[in-house]
Amino acid sequence: MIEWWKKAVVYQIYPRSFYDTNGDGIGDLQGIIEKLDYLKELGIDCIWISPVYDSPQDDNGYDIRDYRKIDKMFGTNEDMDRLLAEAHARGIKVVMDLVVNHTSDEHFWFVESRKSKDNPYRDFYFWKDPKPDGSPPNNWGSMFSGSAWEYDEKTGQYYLHYFSKKQPDLNWENEKVRKEVYDLMKYWMDKGVDGWRMDVIGSISKFLDFPDYELPKGQKYGVGKYHANGPRLHEFIQEMNREVLSKYDCMTVGEAIGSDVEIAKMYTGADRHELNMIFNFEHMDVDTMPGSPAGKWALKPFDLIELKQILSRWQYALSDTGWNALYFENHDQARVVSRWGNDTNYRIECAKAFATILHGLKGTPFIYQGEEIGMVNAKLKLAEYDDIEIRNAYRELVVENQIMSEDEFLTAVRKKGRDNARTPMQWDDTPHAGFTTGTPWLKVNPRYPEINVTKALADPNSIFYYYQSLIKLRHTYDVFVDGRYELLLPNHPYLYVYTRENESEKLLVAANISEHTVSFEKPEGNWGLLLGNYDDTENSTLFRPYEAAIYYMEK
Repeated sequence: MIEWWKKAVVYQIYPRSFYDTNGDGIGDLQGIIEKLDYLKELGIDCIWISPVYDSPQDDNGYDIRDYRKIDKMFGTNEDMDRLLAEAHARGIKVVMDLVVNHTSDEHFWFVESRKSKDNPYRDFYFWKDPKPDGSPPNNWGSMFSGSAWEYDEKTGQYYLHYFSKKQPDLNWENEKVRKEVYDLMKYWMDKGVDGWRMDVIGSISKFLDFPDYELPKGQKYGVGKYHANGPRLHEFIQEMNREVLSKYDCMTVGEAIGSDVEIAKMYTGADRHELNMIFNFEHMDVDTMPGSPAGKWALKPFDLIELKQILSRWQYALSDTGWNALYFENHDQARVVSRWGNDTNYRIECAKAFATILHGLKGTPFIYQGEEIGMVNAKLKLAEYDDIEIRNAYRELVVENQIMSEDEFLTAVRKKGRDNARTPMQWDDTPHAGFTTGTPWLKVNPRYPEINVTKALADPNSIFYYYQSLIKLRHTYDVFVDGRYELLLPNHPYLYVYTRENESEKLLVAANISEHTVSFEKPEGNWGLLLGNYDDTENSTLFRPYEAAIYYMEK
Protein backbone atom coordinates (compact mmCIF):
# COMPACT_ATOMS: atom_id res chain seq x y z
CA MET A 1 0.00 0.00 0.00
CA ILE A 2 1.55 3.30 -1.11
CA GLU A 3 1.16 6.07 1.46
CA TRP A 4 -1.26 8.80 0.40
CA TRP A 5 1.36 11.55 0.51
CA LYS A 6 3.51 9.79 -2.09
CA LYS A 7 0.70 10.05 -4.64
CA ALA A 8 -0.37 13.53 -3.54
CA VAL A 9 0.22 16.91 -5.13
CA VAL A 10 0.35 19.67 -2.49
CA TYR A 11 -0.72 23.29 -3.02
CA GLN A 12 0.81 25.90 -0.72
CA ILE A 13 -1.37 28.80 0.37
CA TYR A 14 0.13 31.99 1.77
CA PRO A 15 -3.08 33.15 3.44
CA ARG A 16 -2.46 36.89 3.69
CA SER A 17 -2.03 37.01 -0.10
CA PHE A 18 -4.58 34.42 -1.25
CA TYR A 19 -8.08 35.92 -1.11
CA ASP A 20 -9.58 38.65 1.08
CA THR A 21 -13.30 38.44 1.84
CA ASN A 22 -13.75 41.33 4.30
CA GLY A 23 -12.02 44.17 2.46
CA ASP A 24 -9.19 44.79 4.93
CA GLY A 25 -6.53 44.10 2.30
CA ILE A 26 -5.37 40.84 3.94
CA GLY A 27 -6.37 37.36 2.82
CA ASP A 28 -8.34 35.25 5.30
CA LEU A 29 -9.54 31.73 6.06
CA GLN A 30 -12.96 32.45 4.59
CA GLY A 31 -11.12 33.36 1.39
CA ILE A 32 -9.51 29.92 1.31
CA ILE A 33 -12.89 28.27 1.89
CA GLU A 34 -14.42 30.23 -1.01
CA LYS A 35 -11.64 29.09 -3.37
CA LEU A 36 -11.66 25.38 -2.47
CA ASP A 37 -13.72 24.55 -5.58
CA TYR A 38 -11.04 26.23 -7.70
CA LEU A 39 -8.39 24.05 -6.05
CA LYS A 40 -10.58 20.98 -6.49
CA GLU A 41 -10.79 21.77 -10.23
CA LEU A 42 -7.00 22.06 -10.40
CA GLY A 43 -6.90 18.55 -8.98
CA ILE A 44 -4.59 18.91 -5.98
CA ASP A 45 -4.85 16.49 -3.05
CA CYS A 46 -3.68 18.61 -0.14
CA ILE A 47 -3.21 22.23 0.88
CA TRP A 48 -0.39 23.46 3.08
CA ILE A 49 -1.35 26.68 4.83
CA SER A 50 1.39 29.05 5.98
CA PRO A 51 0.97 30.21 9.61
CA VAL A 52 -2.41 31.61 10.62
CA TYR A 53 -1.84 31.57 14.38
CA ASP A 54 -2.08 34.60 16.66
CA SER A 55 1.01 36.70 15.98
CA PRO A 56 2.36 40.27 16.15
CA GLN A 57 3.31 39.71 12.47
CA ASP A 58 6.93 40.79 12.77
CA ASP A 59 7.84 38.04 10.28
CA ASN A 60 4.43 37.57 8.62
CA GLY A 61 3.14 35.07 11.16
CA TYR A 62 6.31 33.04 11.67
CA ASP A 63 6.52 34.74 15.08
CA ILE A 64 3.76 32.99 17.03
CA ARG A 65 2.19 34.44 20.16
CA ASP A 66 -0.44 31.73 20.74
CA TYR A 67 -0.25 28.36 18.96
CA ARG A 68 -3.83 27.39 19.75
CA LYS A 69 -5.50 30.58 18.53
CA ILE A 70 -6.14 31.77 14.97
CA ASP A 71 -5.03 35.37 14.40
CA LYS A 72 -8.00 37.70 14.10
CA MET A 73 -6.64 39.06 10.80
CA PHE A 74 -7.35 35.61 9.30
CA GLY A 75 -10.57 34.82 11.20
CA THR A 76 -11.44 32.62 14.14
CA ASN A 77 -10.84 29.10 15.41
CA GLU A 78 -14.36 28.32 14.20
CA ASP A 79 -13.32 29.44 10.69
CA MET A 80 -10.42 26.99 10.86
CA ASP A 81 -12.79 24.19 11.91
CA ARG A 82 -15.04 25.09 8.96
CA LEU A 83 -12.07 25.13 6.57
CA LEU A 84 -11.05 21.64 7.68
CA ALA A 85 -14.60 20.35 7.22
CA GLU A 86 -15.07 21.99 3.80
CA ALA A 87 -11.68 20.81 2.51
CA HIS A 88 -12.24 17.25 3.72
CA ALA A 89 -15.70 17.22 2.12
CA ARG A 90 -13.94 17.82 -1.21
CA GLY A 91 -11.31 15.16 -0.61
CA ILE A 92 -8.61 17.76 0.09
CA LYS A 93 -6.30 17.24 3.05
CA VAL A 94 -4.97 20.14 5.14
CA VAL A 95 -1.39 20.54 6.36
CA MET A 96 -0.51 23.36 8.75
CA ASP A 97 2.78 25.09 9.45
CA LEU A 98 4.61 24.07 12.63
CA VAL A 99 6.92 26.87 13.80
CA VAL A 100 8.69 25.60 16.91
CA ASN A 101 12.33 26.57 16.51
CA HIS A 102 11.23 29.90 17.98
CA THR A 103 8.21 31.78 19.27
CA SER A 104 7.26 35.45 19.29
CA ASP A 105 8.82 37.53 22.05
CA GLU A 106 5.19 38.25 22.98
CA HIS A 107 4.43 34.59 23.68
CA PHE A 108 3.50 33.96 27.30
CA TRP A 109 6.54 31.71 27.76
CA PHE A 110 8.98 34.43 26.71
CA VAL A 111 7.18 37.21 28.55
CA GLU A 112 7.70 35.13 31.70
CA SER A 113 11.21 34.01 30.73
CA ARG A 114 12.61 37.52 30.54
CA LYS A 115 11.19 38.62 33.92
CA SER A 116 14.00 37.13 36.03
CA LYS A 117 16.80 34.57 35.99
CA ASP A 118 14.89 32.28 38.34
CA ASN A 119 11.53 32.43 36.52
CA PRO A 120 10.14 28.90 35.86
CA TYR A 121 10.13 29.70 32.11
CA ARG A 122 13.70 31.06 32.03
CA ASP A 123 15.14 27.93 30.44
CA PHE A 124 12.41 27.70 27.80
CA TYR A 125 14.90 29.87 25.85
CA PHE A 126 18.68 30.37 25.61
CA TRP A 127 20.07 33.05 27.93
CA LYS A 128 23.81 33.72 28.17
CA ASP A 129 26.06 36.21 29.93
CA PRO A 130 27.90 38.83 27.84
CA LYS A 131 31.60 38.46 27.17
CA PRO A 132 33.77 40.47 29.62
CA ASP A 133 33.65 43.46 27.24
CA GLY A 134 29.83 43.33 27.16
CA SER A 135 29.65 41.94 23.62
CA PRO A 136 27.43 38.97 22.59
CA PRO A 137 28.31 35.46 23.85
CA ASN A 138 29.64 34.44 20.42
CA ASN A 139 29.75 35.60 16.79
CA TRP A 140 26.70 33.74 15.53
CA GLY A 141 24.68 35.80 13.08
CA SER A 142 20.96 36.09 12.52
CA MET A 143 19.53 34.79 9.23
CA PHE A 144 18.00 38.26 8.98
CA SER A 145 21.38 40.06 9.36
CA GLY A 146 23.24 41.27 12.45
CA SER A 147 23.95 39.28 15.61
CA ALA A 148 21.88 36.24 16.66
CA TRP A 149 21.98 37.59 20.23
CA GLU A 150 19.89 40.38 21.72
CA TYR A 151 20.84 42.04 25.01
CA ASP A 152 18.10 42.33 27.61
CA GLU A 153 18.63 45.16 30.10
CA LYS A 154 16.40 43.73 32.80
CA THR A 155 18.49 40.64 33.58
CA GLY A 156 21.79 41.68 31.98
CA GLN A 157 21.92 38.66 29.66
CA TYR A 158 21.58 37.97 25.96
CA TYR A 159 18.95 35.70 24.41
CA LEU A 160 19.43 33.72 21.18
CA HIS A 161 17.42 34.41 18.01
CA TYR A 162 18.35 32.84 14.66
CA PHE A 163 15.86 35.15 12.94
CA SER A 164 14.31 38.46 14.08
CA LYS A 165 15.05 39.68 17.59
CA LYS A 166 11.29 39.28 18.11
CA GLN A 167 11.71 35.53 17.43
CA PRO A 168 13.63 34.05 20.40
CA ASP A 169 14.76 30.44 19.90
CA LEU A 170 13.16 27.75 22.04
CA ASN A 171 15.38 25.52 24.17
CA TRP A 172 14.55 21.99 23.03
CA GLU A 173 16.94 20.61 25.65
CA ASN A 174 14.16 21.38 28.14
CA GLU A 175 11.76 18.44 28.30
CA LYS A 176 8.89 20.76 29.28
CA VAL A 177 9.33 22.68 25.99
CA ARG A 178 9.10 19.47 24.01
CA LYS A 179 5.98 18.35 25.86
CA GLU A 180 4.31 21.73 25.19
CA VAL A 181 5.10 21.37 21.47
CA TYR A 182 3.72 17.83 21.30
CA ASP A 183 0.56 18.93 23.10
CA LEU A 184 -0.10 21.76 20.65
CA MET A 185 0.45 19.38 17.72
CA LYS A 186 -2.11 16.96 19.16
CA TYR A 187 -4.54 19.85 19.69
CA TRP A 188 -4.66 20.56 15.94
CA MET A 189 -4.40 16.97 14.74
CA ASP A 190 -7.33 15.97 16.94
CA LYS A 191 -9.30 18.67 15.10
CA GLY A 192 -8.49 16.95 11.81
CA VAL A 193 -5.25 18.56 10.58
CA ASP A 194 -3.58 16.03 8.25
CA GLY A 195 0.06 16.87 8.84
CA TRP A 196 2.77 19.44 9.17
CA ARG A 197 5.25 21.47 7.23
CA MET A 198 7.92 22.08 9.86
CA ASP A 199 9.58 25.47 9.75
CA VAL A 200 13.42 25.40 10.14
CA ILE A 201 13.10 22.09 12.00
CA GLY A 202 16.78 21.41 11.26
CA SER A 203 17.75 24.10 13.77
CA ILE A 204 15.93 22.92 16.90
CA SER A 205 19.00 21.22 18.40
CA LYS A 206 21.76 23.69 19.35
CA PHE A 207 25.50 23.24 19.77
CA LEU A 208 25.56 23.92 23.49
CA ASP A 209 29.26 24.86 23.61
CA PHE A 210 28.27 27.81 21.38
CA PRO A 211 31.54 27.78 19.38
CA ASP A 212 32.59 30.87 17.42
CA TYR A 213 32.77 30.77 13.62
CA GLU A 214 36.13 31.35 11.98
CA LEU A 215 35.33 34.45 9.93
CA PRO A 216 37.12 36.37 7.19
CA LYS A 217 38.71 39.63 8.28
CA GLY A 218 36.13 42.37 8.65
CA GLN A 219 33.12 40.05 8.98
CA LYS A 220 31.46 40.32 12.40
CA TYR A 221 28.89 37.53 12.35
CA GLY A 222 28.65 34.08 10.79
CA VAL A 223 25.75 31.89 9.66
CA GLY A 224 26.56 28.29 8.80
CA LYS A 225 27.19 24.83 10.19
CA TYR A 226 26.41 25.73 13.82
CA HIS A 227 22.93 26.94 12.86
CA ALA A 228 21.61 23.48 11.96
CA ASN A 229 22.02 19.73 12.51
CA GLY A 230 22.82 19.98 16.22
CA PRO A 231 23.80 16.86 18.18
CA ARG A 232 20.30 15.92 19.39
CA LEU A 233 18.29 16.88 16.27
CA HIS A 234 17.32 13.38 15.19
CA GLU A 235 16.73 12.24 18.76
CA PHE A 236 14.21 15.08 19.16
CA ILE A 237 12.42 14.30 15.89
CA GLN A 238 12.26 10.59 16.70
CA GLU A 239 10.72 11.47 20.04
CA MET A 240 8.19 13.72 18.27
CA ASN A 241 7.36 10.86 15.93
CA ARG A 242 6.98 8.43 18.82
CA GLU A 243 4.86 10.78 20.95
CA VAL A 244 2.69 12.35 18.21
CA LEU A 245 3.21 11.61 14.52
CA SER A 246 3.03 7.81 14.70
CA LYS A 247 -0.44 8.08 16.21
CA TYR A 248 -1.95 9.78 13.11
CA ASP A 249 -2.14 9.07 9.37
CA CYS A 250 -0.32 12.28 8.57
CA MET A 251 2.15 13.87 6.16
CA THR A 252 5.31 15.57 7.42
CA VAL A 253 7.78 17.71 5.51
CA GLY A 254 10.65 19.42 7.28
CA GLU A 255 12.39 22.61 6.23
CA ALA A 256 15.89 21.27 6.68
CA ILE A 257 18.43 24.04 6.27
CA GLY A 258 22.01 22.87 6.01
CA SER A 259 21.04 19.41 4.73
CA ASP A 260 22.89 17.27 2.24
CA VAL A 261 21.71 13.92 0.89
CA GLU A 262 23.24 11.96 3.77
CA ILE A 263 21.42 14.08 6.35
CA ALA A 264 18.25 13.73 4.25
CA LYS A 265 18.49 9.93 4.55
CA MET A 266 18.56 10.32 8.33
CA TYR A 267 15.42 12.45 8.29
CA THR A 268 13.44 10.35 5.81
CA GLY A 269 14.60 6.74 5.94
CA ALA A 270 11.58 4.53 6.69
CA ASP A 271 13.47 2.70 9.42
CA ARG A 272 14.40 5.98 11.13
CA HIS A 273 10.85 6.93 12.19
CA GLU A 274 11.33 10.67 11.73
CA LEU A 275 9.73 12.60 8.81
CA ASN A 276 8.28 11.68 5.42
CA MET A 277 10.37 14.19 3.47
CA ILE A 278 12.33 17.40 3.74
CA PHE A 279 12.72 20.61 1.76
CA ASN A 280 16.36 21.07 0.85
CA PHE A 281 17.78 24.32 -0.54
CA GLU A 282 20.73 23.16 -2.59
CA HIS A 283 19.02 23.45 -5.98
CA MET A 284 17.70 26.92 -5.11
CA ASP A 285 21.26 28.25 -4.86
CA VAL A 286 22.22 27.63 -8.51
CA ASP A 287 21.93 31.37 -9.18
CA THR A 288 23.90 32.38 -6.06
CA MET A 289 27.62 33.21 -6.04
CA PRO A 290 29.13 30.95 -3.36
CA GLY A 291 31.15 32.51 -0.56
CA SER A 292 30.14 36.10 -1.20
CA PRO A 293 29.64 38.45 1.79
CA ALA A 294 26.38 39.45 0.07
CA GLY A 295 25.00 35.95 0.70
CA LYS A 296 21.85 35.07 -1.26
CA TRP A 297 21.88 38.50 -2.91
CA ALA A 298 25.13 37.77 -4.82
CA LEU A 299 23.73 36.78 -8.21
CA LYS A 300 25.28 34.50 -10.78
CA PRO A 301 23.72 33.33 -14.05
CA PHE A 302 21.38 30.34 -13.90
CA ASP A 303 23.21 27.12 -14.80
CA LEU A 304 21.02 24.25 -16.06
CA ILE A 305 23.85 21.70 -15.89
CA GLU A 306 24.34 22.49 -12.21
CA LEU A 307 20.58 22.23 -11.56
CA LYS A 308 20.51 18.81 -13.27
CA GLN A 309 23.47 17.61 -11.20
CA ILE A 310 21.86 18.67 -7.92
CA LEU A 311 18.35 17.38 -8.60
CA SER A 312 19.79 14.09 -9.93
CA ARG A 313 21.99 13.62 -6.89
CA TRP A 314 18.92 13.90 -4.65
CA GLN A 315 16.89 11.60 -6.93
CA TYR A 316 19.56 8.88 -6.85
CA ALA A 317 20.40 9.22 -3.15
CA LEU A 318 16.80 8.93 -1.92
CA SER A 319 15.60 6.42 -4.52
CA ASP A 320 15.55 3.45 -2.13
CA THR A 321 15.63 5.15 1.24
CA GLY A 322 13.67 8.33 1.81
CA TRP A 323 11.48 10.58 -0.30
CA ASN A 324 11.92 13.92 -2.08
CA ALA A 325 9.83 17.07 -1.63
CA LEU A 326 9.80 18.70 -5.06
CA TYR A 327 9.51 22.47 -5.46
CA PHE A 328 10.77 25.50 -7.38
CA GLU A 329 8.57 28.12 -5.70
CA ASN A 330 7.25 28.86 -2.23
CA HIS A 331 6.67 31.84 0.06
CA ASP A 332 10.46 32.20 0.51
CA GLN A 333 11.43 31.78 -3.17
CA ALA A 334 10.84 34.09 -6.11
CA ARG A 335 8.85 33.12 -9.21
CA VAL A 336 10.78 30.55 -11.24
CA VAL A 337 9.86 31.90 -14.69
CA SER A 338 11.36 35.28 -13.77
CA ARG A 339 14.29 33.89 -11.84
CA TRP A 340 15.56 31.16 -14.17
CA GLY A 341 13.50 31.59 -17.32
CA ASN A 342 11.95 34.21 -19.59
CA ASP A 343 8.86 35.88 -18.15
CA THR A 344 8.17 38.09 -21.16
CA ASN A 345 8.67 36.41 -24.57
CA TYR A 346 8.14 32.82 -23.42
CA ARG A 347 6.29 33.10 -20.10
CA ILE A 348 3.68 30.41 -20.87
CA GLU A 349 6.05 27.92 -22.50
CA CYS A 350 8.62 28.53 -19.77
CA ALA A 351 6.16 27.97 -16.90
CA LYS A 352 4.99 24.73 -18.48
CA ALA A 353 8.58 23.55 -19.07
CA PHE A 354 9.66 24.01 -15.46
CA ALA A 355 6.43 22.33 -14.31
CA THR A 356 7.16 19.37 -16.60
CA ILE A 357 10.63 18.88 -15.12
CA LEU A 358 9.38 19.09 -11.55
CA HIS A 359 6.26 16.94 -11.80
CA GLY A 360 8.06 14.17 -13.65
CA LEU A 361 10.58 13.68 -10.82
CA LYS A 362 10.20 11.11 -8.05
CA GLY A 363 8.80 12.70 -4.91
CA THR A 364 5.83 14.80 -3.83
CA PRO A 365 5.35 17.95 -5.95
CA PHE A 366 4.48 21.23 -4.25
CA ILE A 367 2.71 23.98 -6.20
CA TYR A 368 2.86 27.49 -4.77
CA GLN A 369 -0.21 29.70 -5.20
CA GLY A 370 -0.12 31.48 -8.55
CA GLU A 371 2.49 29.13 -9.99
CA GLU A 372 -0.34 27.35 -11.82
CA ILE A 373 -1.17 30.54 -13.74
CA GLY A 374 2.45 31.54 -14.36
CA MET A 375 2.70 34.48 -11.96
CA VAL A 376 5.95 36.43 -12.28
CA ASN A 377 8.21 38.56 -10.12
CA ALA A 378 7.03 42.07 -9.30
CA LYS A 379 9.44 44.81 -10.29
CA LEU A 380 8.59 47.03 -7.32
CA LYS A 381 10.52 50.00 -5.98
CA LEU A 382 12.70 49.26 -2.97
CA ALA A 383 10.37 51.15 -0.61
CA GLU A 384 7.40 49.06 -1.79
CA TYR A 385 8.85 45.76 -0.51
CA ASP A 386 7.61 44.73 2.93
CA ASP A 387 9.88 41.81 3.84
CA ILE A 388 11.99 42.08 7.01
CA GLU A 389 14.76 40.07 5.30
CA ILE A 390 14.99 42.67 2.51
CA ARG A 391 14.92 45.62 4.91
CA ASN A 392 17.64 44.20 7.15
CA ALA A 393 19.85 43.12 4.23
CA TYR A 394 19.57 46.59 2.70
CA ARG A 395 20.74 48.18 5.94
CA GLU A 396 23.64 45.76 6.35
CA LEU A 397 24.83 45.40 2.73
CA VAL A 398 24.11 48.84 1.27
CA VAL A 399 23.95 51.39 4.09
CA GLU A 400 26.35 50.14 6.75
CA ASN A 401 29.00 48.12 4.89
CA GLN A 402 28.74 49.27 1.25
CA ILE A 403 29.11 45.67 0.04
CA MET A 404 26.58 46.39 -2.72
CA SER A 405 25.30 49.51 -4.40
CA GLU A 406 21.61 50.31 -4.10
CA ASP A 407 21.11 49.46 -7.79
CA GLU A 408 22.85 46.10 -7.40
CA PHE A 409 20.76 45.30 -4.36
CA LEU A 410 17.49 46.26 -6.08
CA THR A 411 18.41 44.05 -9.06
CA ALA A 412 18.99 41.13 -6.70
CA VAL A 413 15.74 41.77 -4.79
CA ARG A 414 13.76 41.86 -8.03
CA LYS A 415 15.30 38.50 -8.95
CA LYS A 416 15.27 36.65 -5.60
CA GLY A 417 13.40 38.65 -2.94
CA ARG A 418 10.71 36.76 -1.01
CA ASP A 419 8.05 39.41 -1.65
CA ASN A 420 8.05 38.39 -5.34
CA ALA A 421 6.13 35.32 -4.20
CA ARG A 422 4.00 37.19 -1.68
CA THR A 423 2.24 39.69 -3.95
CA PRO A 424 -1.51 39.03 -3.88
CA MET A 425 -3.00 36.18 -5.91
CA GLN A 426 -4.30 37.42 -9.25
CA TRP A 427 -7.91 36.29 -9.63
CA ASP A 428 -9.16 38.58 -12.40
CA ASP A 429 -8.53 41.89 -14.18
CA THR A 430 -10.61 44.07 -11.84
CA PRO A 431 -8.81 46.50 -9.46
CA HIS A 432 -6.24 44.80 -7.19
CA ALA A 433 -6.65 41.65 -9.34
CA GLY A 434 -9.86 40.75 -7.54
CA PHE A 435 -7.87 39.92 -4.40
CA THR A 436 -9.52 42.58 -2.24
CA THR A 437 -12.03 45.42 -2.33
CA GLY A 438 -9.73 47.34 0.02
CA THR A 439 -6.08 48.35 -0.14
CA PRO A 440 -3.86 45.25 -0.41
CA TRP A 441 -1.21 44.77 2.30
CA LEU A 442 1.41 44.38 -0.47
CA LYS A 443 1.20 45.91 -3.90
CA VAL A 444 -0.39 43.73 -6.58
CA ASN A 445 1.86 42.75 -9.47
CA PRO A 446 1.11 45.26 -12.26
CA ARG A 447 0.86 42.44 -14.84
CA TYR A 448 -2.40 41.15 -13.34
CA PRO A 449 -4.60 42.21 -16.33
CA GLU A 450 -2.57 39.78 -18.45
CA ILE A 451 -1.98 37.07 -15.82
CA ASN A 452 -5.01 36.00 -13.78
CA VAL A 453 -7.19 33.01 -12.92
CA THR A 454 -10.26 34.13 -14.90
CA LYS A 455 -8.19 34.43 -18.06
CA ALA A 456 -6.46 31.09 -17.40
CA LEU A 457 -9.76 29.23 -16.92
CA ALA A 458 -11.09 30.65 -20.19
CA ASP A 459 -8.10 29.45 -22.25
CA PRO A 460 -7.87 25.67 -22.90
CA ASN A 461 -4.13 26.04 -23.56
CA SER A 462 -3.41 27.92 -20.35
CA ILE A 463 -0.78 27.04 -17.77
CA PHE A 464 -3.62 26.13 -15.37
CA TYR A 465 -4.89 23.31 -17.57
CA TYR A 466 -1.33 22.12 -18.17
CA TYR A 467 -0.87 21.77 -14.40
CA GLN A 468 -4.24 20.03 -14.24
CA SER A 469 -2.99 17.54 -16.85
CA LEU A 470 0.28 16.95 -14.97
CA ILE A 471 -1.66 16.20 -11.79
CA LYS A 472 -3.99 13.79 -13.65
CA LEU A 473 -0.99 11.95 -15.08
CA ARG A 474 0.45 11.50 -11.60
CA HIS A 475 -2.86 10.08 -10.40
CA THR A 476 -3.15 7.77 -13.43
CA TYR A 477 0.28 6.22 -13.95
CA ASP A 478 2.09 4.48 -11.09
CA VAL A 479 5.46 5.09 -12.74
CA PHE A 480 5.23 8.77 -11.71
CA VAL A 481 5.22 7.60 -8.09
CA ASP A 482 7.48 4.55 -8.03
CA GLY A 483 9.60 4.71 -11.19
CA ARG A 484 13.41 4.75 -10.96
CA TYR A 485 15.06 7.95 -12.21
CA GLU A 486 17.88 8.11 -14.75
CA LEU A 487 19.40 11.32 -16.12
CA LEU A 488 20.24 11.48 -19.83
CA LEU A 489 22.46 14.09 -21.56
CA PRO A 490 23.94 15.33 -18.24
CA ASN A 491 26.22 17.89 -19.92
CA HIS A 492 23.75 19.34 -22.42
CA PRO A 493 23.57 23.08 -21.66
CA TYR A 494 19.90 23.47 -22.68
CA LEU A 495 18.10 20.12 -22.46
CA TYR A 496 16.96 18.45 -19.26
CA VAL A 497 16.10 14.85 -20.18
CA TYR A 498 15.47 11.90 -17.89
CA THR A 499 13.60 8.61 -17.73
CA ARG A 500 11.41 7.07 -15.02
CA GLU A 501 10.95 3.32 -15.09
CA ASN A 502 9.19 0.61 -13.09
CA GLU A 503 8.50 -3.07 -13.89
CA SER A 504 5.83 -2.36 -16.50
CA GLU A 505 6.06 1.29 -17.60
CA LYS A 506 8.62 3.83 -18.71
CA LEU A 507 8.50 7.63 -19.00
CA LEU A 508 10.71 9.97 -20.97
CA VAL A 509 10.66 13.57 -19.70
CA ALA A 510 12.36 16.24 -21.80
CA ALA A 511 12.51 20.02 -21.61
CA ASN A 512 14.47 22.68 -23.46
CA ILE A 513 15.31 25.31 -20.83
CA SER A 514 16.58 27.96 -23.24
CA GLU A 515 15.58 30.41 -25.92
CA HIS A 516 17.39 28.35 -28.58
CA THR A 517 15.97 25.67 -30.86
CA VAL A 518 17.92 22.46 -30.26
CA SER A 519 17.84 19.00 -31.82
CA PHE A 520 16.49 16.17 -29.70
CA GLU A 521 16.31 12.51 -30.67
CA LYS A 522 14.22 10.29 -28.43
CA PRO A 523 15.90 7.07 -27.27
CA GLU A 524 14.76 3.96 -29.15
CA GLY A 525 11.37 2.61 -28.23
CA ASN A 526 7.68 2.80 -28.96
CA TRP A 527 7.11 6.15 -27.28
CA GLY A 528 3.70 7.79 -27.19
CA LEU A 529 3.19 11.43 -26.22
CA LEU A 530 1.41 11.93 -22.90
CA LEU A 531 1.74 15.72 -22.68
CA GLY A 532 3.54 18.52 -24.49
CA ASN A 533 3.54 22.28 -24.25
CA TYR A 534 3.57 22.89 -28.02
CA ASP A 535 0.70 21.71 -30.25
CA ASP A 536 2.81 19.52 -32.55
CA THR A 537 5.44 18.11 -30.20
CA GLU A 538 4.69 14.44 -31.07
CA ASN A 539 7.10 13.84 -33.96
CA SER A 540 9.45 16.77 -33.65
CA THR A 541 13.21 16.18 -33.64
CA LEU A 542 13.73 19.85 -32.84
CA PHE A 543 12.82 21.31 -29.48
CA ARG A 544 11.81 24.95 -29.72
CA PRO A 545 12.41 27.52 -26.96
CA TYR A 546 11.13 26.14 -23.63
CA GLU A 547 9.51 23.17 -25.37
CA ALA A 548 8.75 20.28 -23.03
CA ALA A 549 7.14 16.86 -23.32
CA ILE A 550 6.43 13.65 -21.45
CA TYR A 551 6.43 10.39 -23.43
CA TYR A 552 5.19 7.00 -22.26
CA MET A 553 5.90 3.40 -23.14
CA GLU A 554 4.60 0.10 -21.81
CA LYS A 555 7.31 -2.49 -21.38
